Amino acid sequence: MKTSDFYFDLPEELIAQVPILDRSSSKLMVLDKETGEVSHKIFKDVIDYLNPGDCLVLNDTRVIPARLIGSKEGTGGKIEFLLLKRNEDDTWETLVKPGKRAKIGTRFSFGEDKLIAEVVGMGDDGARIVKFEYEGIFEEVLDELGNMPLPPYITERLEERERYQTVYSKHNGSAAAPTAGLHFTDELLQKIKDKGVDLAFVTLHVGLGTFRPVKVDDVLEHDMHSEYYMVTQQAADKINRAKENGNKVITVGTTSTRTIESVADENGKMKATSGWTKIFIYPGYKFKVVDNLITNFHLPESTLIMLVSALSGKENVLNAYNCAVENHYRFFSFGDAMFIK
Repeated sequence: MKTSDFYFDLPEELIAQVPILDRSSSKLMVLDKETGEVSHKIFKDVIDYLNPGDCLVLNDTRVIPARLIGSKEGTGGKIEFLLLKRNEDDTWETLVKPGKRAKIGTRFSFGEDKLIAEVVGMGDDGARIVKFEYEGIFEEVLDELGNMPLPPYITERLEERERYQTVYSKHNGSAAAPTAGLHFTDELLQKIKDKGVDLAFVTLHVGLGTFRPVKVDDVLEHDMHSEYYMVTQQAADKINRAKENGNKVITVGTTSTRTIESVADENGKMKATSGWTKIFIYPGYKFKVVDNLITNFHLPESTLIMLVSALSGKENVLNAYNCAVENHYRFFSFGDAMFIK
């Protein structure tokens, strides 16, 4: 299976730069995974595809303001940090740009010395292991000095931080938003609950590796990044109940999908647990729990489009994506959505 098998031609002007005012008014393409048939709706119509007893699984991670702009001690050279993952010893795995300025032992200042960083080691893929010095509570310092870590394909300034959070975000830790969830409003979620659909919240802290292109020709040689997840007993019970009663489990986004497929045993049973997952889902994968998926439109040749193809077939997905291009759907983080039924 080749990475190039998942390529499609995407005009740059279809990459959404800003969110629309009403989250639930984005376009929704509905793809039938059995027939490949597509139809065009508005996102709030998604409720029509959810039935009493179904379970909707959402990732309640919260994006931290992980982008820091500072200077190198001694020279004043500009530096940019992107915090990826907090380690158990209170160091951070961090992307640094330009990396040549970030040798081990080098120190950097942010916010007129409100935050000092020292490079103490090297991580994977050019990342640096960084130790911070500060007074007070780190999260409060970061909230004051940091910026939201928008993907590189978004060049417009984000006017409102909360617009890059889901309305149900709860647990701090992500370097990127679980973007399929950005379409939901509190009102739409309440209508879904009132219809008798269970809402199950799981947590997976999204790392930037999710959005990196696959750099190998053979898909099977790709090394998936590791991300931290948490599943509560309440969430596990709701998912199990839906399956036991013959109802459907609908995941919101690839992150929710990867979480519950990581946790489920070979019989599709869920349990309360937490840990790290490197699960890589591509065509040929047999889903244990997930029936339907709500997702955005993803990068060509990415692990995300491979996951979507695993659920509904590569040919169906690429046909749907080409249809989305023809119908001027908006792509990526602030773009439109797809429901795979």
